[in-house]
Amino acid sequence: MLRLLGLVAMLAAIVIPGVPANGASGGAPCRPTLNDGFGPFGRGLPPRRAKIGTGHVLTGVILSELDCRPIAGAAVQFWQSNRRGRYTRASSATVITNRAGRFRFEGPFPASYEGRSPHIHMRVSARLHETLLFRYEPAKGSRRGTLRLVLVSEAL
Repeated sequence: MLRLLGLVAMLAAIVIPGVPANGASGGAPCRPTLNDGFGPFGRGLPPRRAKIGTGHVLTGVILSELDCRPIAGAAVQFWQSNRRGRYTRASSATVITNRAGRFRFEGPFPASYEGRSPHIHMRVSARLHETLLFRYEPAKGSRRGTLRLVLVSEAL
């Protein structure tokens, strides 16, 4: 069930060619990315860096559901397991989005362990928005991935 939820969340977050990266859709609000609520979090903050290795590059944009505008300064945490399925500080990172709400993260292609698909856990937090827990599953053998994640605004 969790795998299905992660897949649904991943599909909802993928950037679709021809759709503006800023999410503009004639004034309609953005659809929030589904929170999969699962991950190796609670192990402290990952170090601020954009690279933990080579082999796979993940880029994306973080948007607000209210107006589909990019969220600058959002903290995007990445947790990736090693080949033994262990999550360590060495395989984690935090990237801060730029003024256009964009991020870039580079690391080895995620490992598969205990029958699970290769994946990277993400936690995205931004001022005035709810924290998003998300699992990214790259296409088999891909060297690049792109995400469009939409955060829910906090209730006023």
